[in-house]
Amino acid sequence: MGFDQENIISIRDFSIEDVEYILKLAEKMEPIARSKKPSNVLAGKILGMLFYEPSTRTRLSFETSMKRLGGSTVGFAEAGVSSATKGENLNDTVKIVSEYVDAIVIRHNMEGTARYVSDLVDVPVINAGDGAGQHPSQTLLDLYTMKRVLGKIEDLNVSLIGDLKYGRTVHSLVYALAMFGVNMNFVSPPELRMPKGILHDLSKTGVSIKETDDIKDVLNKSDVLYVTRIQKERFPDPEEYSRIKGAYMIDLNLLEGTETIVMHPLPRIDEISHDVDDSVYGKYFQQAFYGVPVRMAILETMIKGF
Repeated sequence: MGFDQENIISIRDFSIEDVEYILKLAEKMEPIARSKKPSNVLAGKILGMLFYEPSTRTRLSFETSMKRLGGSTVGFAEAGVSSATKGENLNDTVKIVSEYVDAIVIRHNMEGTARYVSDLVDVPVINAGDGAGQHPSQTLLDLYTMKRVLGKIEDLNVSLIGDLKYGRTVHSLVYALAMFGVNMNFVSPPELRMPKGILHDLSKTGVSIKETDDIKDVLNKSDVLYVTRIQKERFPDPEEYSRIKGAYMIDLNLLEGTETIVMHPLPRIDEISHDVDDSVYGKYFQQAFYGVPVRMAILETMIKGF
């Protein structure tokens, strides 16, 4: 089993063999991620971190992953502290940074930016989120969480809840779930339904898909509730956001008697009650940790193989 990607831009570029390669390597990385084993496999290597949009978990987990493997990082956490404030364009920034580093992780508010950057530079590029487009490393850690918690990915029933229109995490995840034959339910307000283009793509895979605006329609049929926040920053109309924020609330009372687990890419606002946090259902903090071994696997693969 090998890995056949020069960059990590979209989960749609991956074969199922690529996915399984990263998940298998991530499992070997877990003892290192938990400080039980040291590693210097990326000693002397430097990762460029270009975050034009705010990030906590993605940025810190990439930084942690690089350091767990003996490497180091340079970059910025927001465009306001870079030369972008002086008018430097994206092309110049990434070309210069690529001369300093062994790989680049980039987050940007414009869809397609990561692929554009990958054509400009001669080092591997990892997409850490591009607007409402793709977030492939999040998808890989989501799959890893399902595999570690439920023992498999194949043939699960996964319900994706909340902002399915603007949420790049779900836009990535559904393509990967389709690779594994996962049955999917899409639960959202009518204004935030999964884009028609994605529904069209999924229809060609033969997987089972159901759309509803009522979570109770799918609750007892779900192995996973994948909850997302309503993303205020993606809404062109603030009034539309105000009208539908808080459309769903997952609490312990709703979950009791089910056998589902609750996942969330975080940050959450008010869509999951804190009484779920320490219950048998809540797996989102465990999911956040799994971002480290998965991103370690990504970094070792991309930088060592370069």
